[in-house]
Amino acid sequence: MGIFGSESKFESSVKQIPYPQQAVYDNISDLRNLEKVKDRIPEDKVSDFTFDEDTVGLNVQPVGELKLRICEREEPKCVKFETVQSPVPFNVWIQILPVDEQNSKMKVTVKAELNPFIKSMVEKPLQEAVEKIADALALVRYE
Repeated sequence: MGIFGSESKFESSVKQIPYPQQAVYDNISDLRNLEKVKDRIPEDKVSDFTFDEDTVGLNVQPVGELKLRICEREEPKCVKFETVQSPVPFNVWIQILPVDEQNSKMKVTVKAELNPFIKSMVEKPLQEAVEKIADALALVRYE
């Protein structure tokens, strides 16, 4: 916990995914697979969308430029990201758990160190963003 803020945690609801855990992990742990969801990104909110195997960069209105990098892969259950460039440093976890051989479930968590003033401004939009990310990931075809 920092002197000017405390850690805030934002979690999505748990999403059911009709694909095996390993297939979901394999797709999420290689950011080149973002090509599959590129057309779902609202162009009025996001621009300059770039990615390679380990990093993703985008310009988000009204936040500004964001760049995230995968900092940890825990096959087949978790991919953790950290900010490389962001107005507010944060981490993102995507957890994938098996339901059975053909189905899994997923949850997205964001942790950020926010001072009380910033937290009051970004709490609702951040929670909504985490839920939208999880919704989008739940709709991907992990084949």
